[in-house]
Amino acid sequence: MSTMDQVRSRANDANEQIAQLREQVEALMNERVSPAFSHAASRAETMARSASDMARQQAKVVSGQVREQPLMAVLIAGCAGFLIGRLFR
Repeated sequence: MSTMDQVRSRANDANEQIAQLREQVEALMNERVSPAFSHAASRAETMARSASDMARQQAKVVSGQVREQPLMAVLIAGCAGFLIGRLFR
């Protein structure tokens, strides 16, 4: 066997090993990493939905309080506006 044939044979072996490693990496990604990302995305979506629901509920509560006590709401808003204006001067 000539030196060139040996080099080709080793190159082919290396290419086969690389192909096998790629297949193993793809299998690991599909078996372990993808489900983990899917689970994390699902949890994040659930938490975002929960936060959104809570914000809506709090907005309803505040809206109800403003309807019940409009004068107090105007006074609070006026004081808050005054304080914010003073802070940013």
